[in-house]
Amino acid sequence: MPHSLVALLETLLPQVHASLRNNLQGEVARYIPELGKVAPDQFGMAVMLANGELVSVGDCESAFTIQSVSKAFSYAMLLDALGPEDVAKVVGVQPSGEPFNNITLDPRTQRPFNPMLNAGAIAVAGGLYECYGEESFARMMQLFGDAAGRPLEVDEAVFQSEQATGDRNRAIGHLLRAAGVFQAPVDAVLELYFRQCSVLVTARDLAAMAATLSNLGTHPRTDTNVFNPLTVRQTLSVMFTCGMYDGAGNWACNVGVPAKSGVGGGILAVINRQLGVGVFSPRLDAAGNSVRGQLACIHLAEELGLHIFDSSNAGSALLDAR
Repeated sequence: MPHSLVALLETLLPQVHASLRNNLQGEVARYIPELGKVAPDQFGMAVMLANGELVSVGDCESAFTIQSVSKAFSYAMLLDALGPEDVAKVVGVQPSGEPFNNITLDPRTQRPFNPMLNAGAIAVAGGLYECYGEESFARMMQLFGDAAGRPLEVDEAVFQSEQATGDRNRAIGHLLRAAGVFQAPVDAVLELYFRQCSVLVTARDLAAMAATLSNLGTHPRTDTNVFNPLTVRQTLSVMFTCGMYDGAGNWACNVGVPAKSGVGGGILAVINRQLGVGVFSPRLDAAGNSVRGQLACIHLAEELGLHIFDSSNAGSALLDAR
């Protein structure tokens, strides 16, 4: 990527950050008690280019729990382990239009609609546990760290809080086991799921993880191959249609790139073969998506012409052409 793009981002990111800094709409997630304690007005943005150059602004080094952003990476992990045909026996790829914690299965298949909802992510955790057993979380942490370019840790207080308040997710787990989605012990599967949601990241980490997906599964700085390219293609496709909960349609129209959000306040967005975006702002809208995070991505998409259907988007040559 040309240095002119870095210079452009070094000007643009502070402008976008300043324009949204005083937007205090939304509320932090309180249904998980530890998340309710997060300082609500933090706001960080980061962009990593395909060559590993990083531009960031604001609270980009503040740690927060990855929450549902992890679903994209656990899904990719299962795709690499089993392949798409066998993963399709565990979870579908269809948008549901339902809240992320809805307790329901696709009536046609008796499988979760997609891996970006809680039911689908718990099904994926069940598939991973059946593949790797008690090694599942260690393998997951290695993979998440490879995607971020550094070792990551778990927020144990958030994990305990998730465990203590996760009855709805336990109900989903028992529904999935009863439907034959997995045969692994529900408690073990739920522990894996709660732990993956409790991994600590920063906006810079999310930008690096997004850049790894953007770079066809290879981390731009470490050159570590994390996922195979077909896994990336499938994961980005599902992120585009399902990654923003029941706000995915609005996101597709307003931003137009694959993304995944989490109730910890993070948003990860991927511009294929070009760059990865990580945003952190804990105040959420009714769908569970970061208010300022979405607005920041809208600004970036408009200023850089990133929407995949934008008339100025020349595909992977777009940013080279600027």
